[in-house]
Amino acid sequence: MKKALLTAVFGSALFLAACGGGDDAAKDKDTSANDGGNTTEVAAGEAIAKQKCISCHGGDLKGQGSTPSLIGTGKDAAEIQDIIENGSPDLPGMPAGLIKGDDAKEVATWLADQK
Repeated sequence: MKKALLTAVFGSALFLAACGGGDDAAKDKDTSANDGGNTTEVAAGEAIAKQKCISCHGGDLKGQGSTPSLIGTGKDAAEIQDIIENGSPDLPGMPAGLIKGDDAKEVATWLADQK
C-alpha cells in the first residue's frame, strides 16, 4: 500500500514537472546550428516545445502511445501554429491555447523546420 502511494506521488510529481512552468529564461538561448528562421526565435521555439510538449509527445517529440510525432509532419509553420492555438478536430487530445501568441509562432517555426 505504501509503495503504491509513493509511486503515485512520484509519478504525479514527474508528470507535473514535465508540464513546465512559465520560465522565459529559455528564450535567451542561442543556437547557431539551425539554418531556418531567426536563430533566437528558433532556439526559443525548441525550448518551449520541449518544455510544453514532451509530457504527451515524448522527450524526442516523436510521439508516444496514441499521440503523433511532431517531427517531420510535412506541415508548414502556419498550419502548425493554427493547430497549436486552436486545437484540431482530428486531434482531440490537443487542447486549444496550450501555447499562445509569439510563443506559438516560435514553436510552429521550429517544428516546421524539423525533418
